[in-house]
Amino acid sequence: MKKSLTIMAILLGFAYLANAQVVDRDRSKYAVNNFAEDDKYTMLNPYETVSVQEPKGKKVKNIIFMIGDGMGLEQISAAWVCNGGKLNLDNFSKVGIQRTYSANKLVTDSAAAGTALSTGHKTNNGMVGMNADTVAVKTLAEEAMEKGKRAGAAVTCRVNDATPAVFFSHSETRKNQEDIVAQMASSGVYFLSGGGTKFWEEREDGRNIAEEVKADGYTYVRTKEDLMAVEEGPVIALMDSYELKPSLDRGDILPASVTKALELLDNKKGFFLMVEGSMIDDGGHDNKAGHTMEEIFDFDKTIGLVLEWAAKDGETLVVVTGDHATGGMTLLSGGIDEKRIRVNFSTTGHNGIALPVFAWGPHSEDFVGVYENTELSDKIRALIK
Repeated sequence: MKKSLTIMAILLGFAYLANAQVVDRDRSKYAVNNFAEDDKYTMLNPYETVSVQEPKGKKVKNIIFMIGDGMGLEQISAAWVCNGGKLNLDNFSKVGIQRTYSANKLVTDSAAAGTALSTGHKTNNGMVGMNADTVAVKTLAEEAMEKGKRAGAAVTCRVNDATPAVFFSHSETRKNQEDIVAQMASSGVYFLSGGGTKFWEEREDGRNIAEEVKADGYTYVRTKEDLMAVEEGPVIALMDSYELKPSLDRGDILPASVTKALELLDNKKGFFLMVEGSMIDDGGHDNKAGHTMEEIFDFDKTIGLVLEWAAKDGETLVVVTGDHATGGMTLLSGGIDEKRIRVNFSTTGHNGIALPVFAWGPHSEDFVGVYENTELSDKIRALIK
């Protein structure tokens, strides 16, 4: 009798957990039928894209570096089909190719790839803002700030994750999360938005970095609405305890944050802004076509508003690329008119295929060709004046 009751209790426990997972998933917009099969996706709400003309001048005052984490040409191609044969990326007439391998691996991680893009140095996987000999090397953001420009970053991950970290900190390992935050807080960053309050307010070392930056003159906010109300920088906006929600759940946080960043960073000496579509990578790791596509759409919409702003400004270079591709995605079938794709994923990890580089604005022609990810960084650094 006791054995039967024990078995019944276990079965009821499993039933409860299964039901809880279903309920939890139903709280997300990703639970709609459109995401029922992870290798298929149909775009239900296509969006209009912008059309902009490049300025004729050659002066580069501002640089906006946009990185799609895990975004390769295969993801871009699939997104183009799903949106009916158009993306804001179509505005870029200058295109190059960058190789992504790290100092110690053919297939890079985000820390090594980001460090190459930020510093112009190849490094080992896992290292942040340091070369392979563990020597800290100057980042593009630091270069810009030394030249009197403002610098910022807007991401959808925690702000101390690999890609934002490599622009504002230096560490032998990306796992030093609290130390990276402490470095970012004292880096001179003018605008920072994303997630990660846990590493600022609930630290194991007992420090409250949020209170420290407020004492240093930063406006520190925790919601998109409060960020939109900020009238002057410097500002740090952390809108979740860890990563932000997936794009269908978080809404327009990334484009809204970038709009505010452009407003606050703009000044006579210019600025450097890094924007990351951080969760394209998540969709690839999870082998979910719908999640990957929705994150790219959010990123591409942000590209559209950046291009419109840059077209009015006339002195802004926009560079868009990825750090690596994720998932080994192959586009197998679908239709542009139907806005539908079917894909195959060959891995849940990264892959080592070279990536496209899109450049728009003054000196965009400098980015045509085939080169290393470190050379891409060098090309951008040469224009920070």
